[in-house]
Amino acid sequence: MSNVRVRFCPSPTGNPHVGMVRTALFNWAYARHTGGTFVFRIEDTDTARDSEQSYKDLLDSLRWLGLDWDEGPEVGGPFGPYRQSERMDIYADVAQKLLDGGYAYHCYCSPEELEERREAAKAASKTPGYDGKCRTLTNEQKDAYLSEGRKAVVRFRMPDTDSTWTDLVRGDVTFAAEHVPDYVIVRATGEPLYTLVNPVDDVLMEITHVLRGEDLLSSTPRQLALFDALSALGIAKGPRPLYGHLPYVMGEGNKKLSKRDPESSLLMYRTEGYLPEGLINYLALLGWSFGEDREFFSKEEMAQVFDVARVNANPARFDLRKCTAINGEWMRALSAEDLAIRLVPFLKQAGVFTVDPTAEQLATLALAIPLVQERMETLRQGVGMLGFLYYDQAGSPAFAVDPDEAEKVLTDEATPVLRAALSALESVDQWNTENIEQALRAALIDGLELKPKFAFGPVRVAVTGRRVSPPLFESLELLGKERSLSRIAHAVKD
Repeated sequence: MSNVRVRFCPSPTGNPHVGMVRTALFNWAYARHTGGTFVFRIEDTDTARDSEQSYKDLLDSLRWLGLDWDEGPEVGGPFGPYRQSERMDIYADVAQKLLDGGYAYHCYCSPEELEERREAAKAASKTPGYDGKCRTLTNEQKDAYLSEGRKAVVRFRMPDTDSTWTDLVRGDVTFAAEHVPDYVIVRATGEPLYTLVNPVDDVLMEITHVLRGEDLLSSTPRQLALFDALSALGIAKGPRPLYGHLPYVMGEGNKKLSKRDPESSLLMYRTEGYLPEGLINYLALLGWSFGEDREFFSKEEMAQVFDVARVNANPARFDLRKCTAINGEWMRALSAEDLAIRLVPFLKQAGVFTVDPTAEQLATLALAIPLVQERMETLRQGVGMLGFLYYDQAGSPAFAVDPDEAEKVLTDEATPVLRAALSALESVDQWNTENIEQALRAALIDGLELKPKFAFGPVRVAVTGRRVSPPLFESLELLGKERSLSRIAHAVKD
């Protein structure tokens, strides 16, 4: 094991999104590549927005994706607890030490006063931001504010020097001191803010590398300054963490992908039946390159070669079509037996199975999957393609043709075709694909002199309920003679 320690620290607010997943993936891959430690930490100090359901969804999402963590909720570790809501005493103690050491101070400015001074700074073409008014208050001035009933926030005292560091993705980065004013670390209510709890936990959990989104780049000067203060107080024991800021993920219209964009929701991909392997594979390509022009790989293969130096600083564009195409490649890479098992929850959700399928039904599903696997891009698509095999059986609803399909295909002109097909199939003794095809071709193409489209289309809709289905003759074999004849006869009668 190396001394590399990375962390993934989401807030439990709303549904997990793909940008969050990419951050988790890159941290997981770096930890696995270096033999280091992947820490999963929950930043749940925002009581107004955090929810227990979102917390559970986060854990479930990482498990579904296969991103196992070495320390964190339900796993434990030497630096717990790993939920910030359970670490409030720690933050209060650190805030007091910062105050006592002169690295922080109480600020009594009201929101209205702050806004007024910001507007004045803008009007004077000065850099807007906190102007340090409360930095050097005397005890008398503090008492006067308190006598007015004012409550103070705690601000961190930024050094008056520029902040420079070497970013793992962007190289040397500098923020001028005038652009990083003193900032609030504790609200007037005593509630600690992200600006305090995030770097404090990085220090106490001995995080060595911080890989996070580009939107947090401007937070780094503040966190480096706070780290130096904690080091001077003897709280931080090791060197500063190294920072790497991952590129933005852009959506339609070349705008940053937002939580409100449908394609950003992890839940959407799970609901539609994307494979975790496929989604992880695609997200890895957003700002990183495997090398050798390779785009199809597992997360384990990614971890073997993952290098932060290969992360591109330029924005990455999210392309849903490419994501779906890669997912389709993963669908074809799985064994029929594996894909059958993964398809079952979607068949149950659609009502095809009202109870768990039998071993025989699972075996039939595994036999049917190769017939459609080349065309499947998501698991949900498999429901429409293969669900017809299970209707009219115990634990499944009755079969019904899609009304729109019936109106278009099962017309009066289709009746003689279906009658001829029924008669031909009744005479098939050994019910297999070869014999079924031979009988139908003889009756419909040779006998009725129909083109294949008009010969087999009505039969396909009669037995599968759709115009798009697996190959007809193989479908009839899997469906069985009795149910095949029953469905055709029913279509003729209607």
